Amino acid sequence: MAASPGRRRRWEREQARLKASVVEEDTEEWQKDARFAGLERVGGVDLSYIKGDDSRACASLVVLSFPALEVLYQDCRMVAVSAPYVAGFLAFREVPFLVEAVQRLQQEEPQLQPQVLLVDGNGLLHPRGFGTACHLGVLTDLPCIGVAKNLLQVDGLVRDELHREQVRSLQRSGETFPLTGTSGKVLGMVLRSCNNSSKPLYISVGHRVSLDTAVRLVRACCRFRIPEPIRQADIRSREYLRKQPCAPLEGLEALPASPERWVYGQKGLCSWNELQ
Repeated sequence: MAASPGRRRRWEREQARLKASVVEEDTEEWQKDARFAGLERVGGVDLSYIKGDDSRACASLVVLSFPALEVLYQDCRMVAVSAPYVAGFLAFREVPFLVEAVQRLQQEEPQLQPQVLLVDGNGLLHPRGFGTACHLGVLTDLPCIGVAKNLLQVDGLVRDELHREQVRSLQRSGETFPLTGTSGKVLGMVLRSCNNSSKPLYISVGHRVSLDTAVRLVRACCRFRIPEPIRQADIRSREYLRKQPCAPLEGLEALPASPERWVYGQKGLCSWNELQ
């Protein structure tokens, strides 16, 4: 299903309105410390779709301890996705479910609220400077970081031979180079996140974090190429999908969103229902 011209114009106006609230600098004390002293909880979000069906997905939020990167909380539930996919407007398709997941956590386990969210997608690195990480950050008012696996070609940025050569020049974990558009603005950083993979990550500011802090934190969260909060959200959402029966979409809407929530209790990670 394609978005009508009228819907696209409404989405563009909404992006412009929300973009005015984006904060592109550090706002928290822990962000100013070289070792992130005071940072205890890092969140990751993901939507995984049923193969061959882009109308059903599992929305996942996980919260990990920092710096140990152990899972403290997870919330996975099936959602019915009705907004069409349109390049540059992914947030309107997915962010409402992620906001709901954050709100559930704030209501039910407020002490586990993440101090920062890592998002599988872009922030300022976006055709209108307002990607999914910005959108989620503004709506939740949480620091957010965009972490993309591929380069979004905007403002003159292209995956040409020069870009590929720059990527090849990243020889060790932690090495970076800036993504500077033809406008002269640095839109993000390319990061080699681990020694075992030459494929880089594309880091951009989402909300309430500077680019330098975003890069440092993503690197600190990487055991593998993908930072652990996003990696765990993806693993758990895909595992949740594998457990689901192939029910019709109508059944999805009639059920209470098929939730599966886990929190870290006295006996370790346990089902939310076990604690009721």
